[in-house]
Amino acid sequence: MNLRCSLMGFLSVLLPCIGIAQVDSAKAPAPIPVKVVVVAMYEQGEDTGDAPGEYQYWVERIHLDRVLPLDAGYHHVRMNKDGVLAVLTGVATAKAAASIMALGLDPRFDLSHAYWLVAGIAGGDPADVSLGSAVWVQQVVDGDIAHELDAREIPADWPTGKVPLRRTTPYEEPADAGYGELYDLNPVLTHWAYALTKNTPLADDDRMREKRSHFAQAAAQRPPFVATGDEVSSATYWHGARLDQWANAWTHYYTGGKGNFMVSGMEDSGTLQSLTFLDHAGRIDRRRVLILRTISNYDQQPAGMTAAQSLTEQKVSRYGAYLAALEAAYAVGRPVVDAILAHWSEYRDHLPSAAE
Repeated sequence: MNLRCSLMGFLSVLLPCIGIAQVDSAKAPAPIPVKVVVVAMYEQGEDTGDAPGEYQYWVERIHLDRVLPLDAGYHHVRMNKDGVLAVLTGVATAKAAASIMALGLDPRFDLSHAYWLVAGIAGGDPADVSLGSAVWVQQVVDGDIAHELDAREIPADWPTGKVPLRRTTPYEEPADAGYGELYDLNPVLTHWAYALTKNTPLADDDRMREKRSHFAQAAAQRPPFVATGDEVSSATYWHGARLDQWANAWTHYYTGGKGNFMVSGMEDSGTLQSLTFLDHAGRIDRRRVLILRTISNYDQQPAGMTAAQSLTEQKVSRYGAYLAALEAAYAVGRPVVDAILAHWSEYRDHLPSAAE
């Protein structure tokens, strides 16, 4: 009798709980299917109506009117009725990694078929790009994972104080990217995006032309154009001709001599690390990731100026092509978003290619 009473008492408690769980499960809404995620990193103020950052043009122009909190991330996310979601990660690799992971693990969203478009401004190598240009990134090299000596203690025969992790001299072979020093983007998808947008008209003005005139490199003096190239991603905002030489050599080293550094960014290695982990967990498809960086400023000083003097001008309001670069990110990124939406019945399950 005591055992029976105990069992009946246990069941009287357990069964209502099971019933409640079943009811709660039945009431839980289905995850929101997302077609495209636009990733911005920096915003000056509000999402709309004031001086723009990387987020604002997307919010205003594709009507991202649905605001959804993202308490585990940097900023709320926004969606429109077409299935486009935009996230603002915050500046530098740590915030980007945390915000992307927060979004990727959020059960409210079905990101299994989503395409990811990272669209933001960057510093550009004047040997390869001009102010206001747009670069579809093929490879991202992490510029933070390293040993480093103070510049005053670098051996005279070293080209830099940066030493690859687990190595004892700069660019010591063999290169080892086992800690996340190199991320490859899907070349087929990247080339598709480039082919779709390579002839996009980009904004130019007298101020940008004047800024370009102080650089002797042929690419630096060109009107803005769309290109493909490689990126060094670093939470440190570096600047100067000598560090540009390091970025080119660092890219050459980690890509086996095949890469060409064109743009700097402060977030993309963090974003890609989180997306890689989320891909492993089956939450997203990393083959669907695109990175577009547009040139708001050169990564080094012009002729007749020191790197320190040039650094004083590296503020948002003083960039030679800040607004033009924001416009370029939208102008080049928008046709890709539109194409994915227009062909969703096909692109949901099959990735586009440049051969189309």
